[in-house]
Amino acid sequence: MEALIADFILWLQTHGLTPTQAEWLARASAITTMILLAIAANWIAKRIILRAVKSVARFTSVTWDDVLVETGVFTRLSHLAPALVIDALGPVVLGETSESLGLLESATSIYLTLIGLMVLHALLNAVQLLVGRSTRGAHIPVKGFMQAIMLIATLVAGIFILATLMGKSPVYFLSGLGAVTAIIILVFKDAILGFVAGIQISVNQMVRIGDWIEMPKAGADGDVIDVSLTTVKVRNWDKTITTIPTYSLISDSFKNWRGMFETGGRRIKRSLFIDMRTVRFADEKLLADWRKIRLLKPYLAQKLAEIATENQQRDVDLGVLGNGRRLTNLGTFRAYCAAYLCAHPHIHQDMTFLVRQLQPTEHGVPLEIYVFTNDTRWAVYEGIQSDIFDHFLAIIGQFDLRVFQTPSGYDVGTAVESLRNQRARSTLPDSSARVG
Repeated sequence: MEALIADFILWLQTHGLTPTQAEWLARASAITTMILLAIAANWIAKRIILRAVKSVARFTSVTWDDVLVETGVFTRLSHLAPALVIDALGPVVLGETSESLGLLESATSIYLTLIGLMVLHALLNAVQLLVGRSTRGAHIPVKGFMQAIMLIATLVAGIFILATLMGKSPVYFLSGLGAVTAIIILVFKDAILGFVAGIQISVNQMVRIGDWIEMPKAGADGDVIDVSLTTVKVRNWDKTITTIPTYSLISDSFKNWRGMFETGGRRIKRSLFIDMRTVRFADEKLLADWRKIRLLKPYLAQKLAEIATENQQRDVDLGVLGNGRRLTNLGTFRAYCAAYLCAHPHIHQDMTFLVRQLQPTEHGVPLEIYVFTNDTRWAVYEGIQSDIFDHFLAIIGQFDLRVFQTPSGYDVGTAVESLRNQRARSTLPDSSARVG
């Protein structure tokens, strides 16, 4: 190339141009040629090579090349073609001793650094997509790691660009980096804390994309839709979006419902408050009615036989109510609830199963149902729970029990009306007195 330029200068001089004019005209022609070659390289890279690469990626059986095309890795790599042409021909065209050669080299280095940074960004996006679309990595919060790598790469690229502009070695800036560490920590505090938190979250698998988390302090109650370097986005059940700083998941407490879905059981923990005044021993009429209930037959047969045997062994006087063992309506109702739940097709029989009586309160005797459904879907779970308590509330009258309920305005009004009627009747003159 240099020989061609020298021959062209001699040819121009033979046609009457001075050496200076010939030099300038030859250099201008070489620069124009270099620019045209750079444009041609860019056109070939984008129109021919890039299209060919996309066509090959479309017909291959693997998916990673499609992701590279989708994230624009090959498109950004095509920008290297004109830079490489200029970097290769620049010293020849401008001359080894040209004053503009240093400026060209600096501009080319900066351009290549920026293109490399763009390519790295596209590669990180491709890795994130590949991990997110895989079966095992679908819930791994890799976005924070990708952002952290990109942040470090941007800082390093910034140092190289600054060193190129100032004509210094990158080591010069790196050696002075300690002096501005405090400023960097202050400026990138959230990013640094988020990066550390992201590592802990990923290693300990505290939060995954798709998890249902509950964090009352932040007003978050819903599914995790994004985990980035500095924030975690939660789509609440009312379709609003709550943004939580990533490090808050480390410093503050929150509830993750993932374990519920993984175990396949969702807890029902609800109590029926029984009016204590309705609790009593069972008489023969109640026992006769209970024997007609299919679910109670095994319990009554076993329990009545056990009670009869024990009372006979102790030779107790059953004529006195407090003597011996007897069935109560509350205990039998508790046994019925347990039998009903054991036979229920949507109750998980291999998880915690309790029908228990809690300490009595001013609202009555709490009979707590503590079981797990075998379907964790919210709507289905609520339907199962409602059906169970609908049944218990409807059947409780068969045990001569009553659910406690705080008096309402209707109850007060009915009581007042009853008292008014009684008072009115008591003030009427006696019929026999009127006749006399």
